[in-house]
Amino acid sequence: QVQVQESGPGLVKPSQTLSLTCTVSGGSITTKYYVWNWIRQPPGKGLEWVGVVNSEGSTYYSPSLKSRTSISRDASGNQISLQLSSVTPEDTAVYYCAGGPSRLVHRGAFDYWGQGTQVTVSS
Repeated sequence: QVQVQESGPGLVKPSQTLSLTCTVSGGSITTKYYVWNWIRQPPGKGLEWVGVVNSEGSTYYSPSLKSRTSISRDASGNQISLQLSSVTPEDTAVYYCAGGPSRLVHRGAFDYWGQGTQVTVSS
C-alpha cells in the first residue's frame, strides 16, 4: 500500500526558509496522471492548498504563496520537497503531503495523505 511521510525541522526562525520533504513508499510519484500536493492547516483555521507537482514535473502554487514557494521532486528517491522562504509566524501550521489521480484531486479528493508535520515559526 502507498504510504506518505512528511519530514523536516519543526521549528523555523522568521525570515528563514522552511524546508520539508515528503517521502512516498509503495508507489511511484511519477505514476501517470498522479499529482502530489502540499497542504497546510494553521492552528484554528481550515486547510490551505500550498502547491502541487504533477507526473511531468510541472508545478503550480497558490497565488498568495507563489512568490515564496518552490516545490520540487526527486523521482529516484520518490520524494517531493517544499521550500517556503521568508517565513513569518503566520506560516505556522501543520503541513501535509497529499496525492492521487489528478482528476480526483481537481475535485477535492486525495487518495493518499501523510500524517502531517507541525512547523512552528518563532524566534
